Amino acid sequence: MIIMPVKEGENIEKALKKFKRKYERTGVLKELRSRQHFTKPSVKGRVQKLHAIYVENMRRNEEQ
Repeated sequence: MIIMPVKEGENIEKALKKFKRKYERTGVLKELRSRQHFTKPSVKGRVQKLHAIYVENMRRNEEQ
């Protein structure tokens, strides 16, 4: 459960923005979406490898 202390006289929009940021960082929504369907472990590993290759290529291109 996320607890957001709101100070006296604090703008509600600012407090809501802080809450949304904190909620996003917990990864609840990301986990919920991933649990909607089953992904085989072999497929997960393949996707992670492809992503790692992509990121490495991007870093190499930045250095050049």
